This record gives sequence, structure tokens and C-alpha cells, in this order.
Amino acid sequence: MVATEDELSEAVALRLAAEVQPALTVTQTLRRQGFGYLRSKMASWCQLAQQQPVFLLTDLDRLACPATLLTQWLGALTPPPNLLMRVAVREVESWLLADHLAMQQLLGEKGKLPPAPDSLDDPKQTLLTLAKKYAPRDVRLDLVQSTGAMACQGIGYNARLVDWVRTVWQPAQAATRSPSLHKARCRLQELAARCASIPP
Repeated sequence: MVATEDELSEAVALRLAAEVQPALTVTQTLRRQGFGYLRSKMASWCQLAQQQPVFLLTDLDRLACPATLLTQWLGALTPPPNLLMRVAVREVESWLLADHLAMQQLLGEKGKLPPAPDSLDDPKQTLLTLAKKYAPRDVRLDLVQSTGAMACQGIGYNARLVDWVRTVWQPAQAATRSPSLHKARCRLQELAARCASIPP
């Protein structure tokens, strides 16, 4: 099972899970807008992970480090081995920005992409700024909010990036520039190996 904050994070999690099939097969996805839902259901995730692997993906946002987030979310709970909690530093957009080749296909080759996206204070804003300056018109209209709009992103933001994640983005390439993505892929591979070794 995959549990995420939003549509884009879900697409990323499913892309990562696809790398370890058939050892791990996603049978269910759960998501809401924001991390509050994920945090409020921690006891449920732990319980579910007693029966099946659970891959939970969230953003670090403004917290100091992933360890702080995990401590706050888990409290007195002891996560079972099949609960895999991974944190994108600081947002899942940093993992997207880390694949420079794929990002150039999306935004064009003129913009300077960040060499260490995990160190960005606001990866999503970095992506939007690059899109506004350098992206082809159709991509820019999807990603960037129109003048006067309330949202910080364009109405086609999720649809455009979800399709790009599914068809262009390469996690292995991105992991070379994102330590938090590298760790997520390693832990997911370890979980898959462990599950594959358990007799049916």
C-alpha cells in the first residue's frame, strides 16, 4: 500500500515502487491534501503494516531534519518492519529537480538547474521560477499561476508533472543529486528483498 500527501507525491511513490516489482506490488493508494491526514493515521499505518508492506511518503517542509519529523509523528508508537516512512527533503519537487536531463525535457535547456536540490529552502518555488522564465509556453501555462490567481501554481501543475513523472523522470538519475531520494530507493529495495524472502 502507498500513502501520500497528494497526487504528485503519489505518482512519485508509485514510480519508485515500480522499480521493485514484482517483490512489492501496490494494491491500494491513499492520499489527501497535505500531511495532516498521514500524521493523524499513524496508528492505522502501523496496524496495516502488520498485514502488508506500507510505503508512506511525505515532505519535510520546514522541519529541521527527517529524524525530527519521524519522532514527532510516531510518538510512542514502534513502527513495524514493513512500515517504510520516507521523507522528501524538503519537498518532493526536490526529487524532480534532481533529474536534470528529464527536467530539461520539461523546461528547456536554458535554465540553470540546482546541483543539490535537497539543500533548497523551497524546491517547489524554484521549479515554478524556472518554469516561468524558461519553459515552453504550453508547459508554462500548466505550471505557473495566471496573474491574480489565488493558488501558487497553475491549474495544470499536477496533471503535467504526474504525466512527466510517469513517462520521463528517472529515479536512478535523480538519486545521484538527492541524498533523501537515494536513501528512499535503498530502503525500498531492502523492503522488497525482505518481502521476497518470506515464503508465501
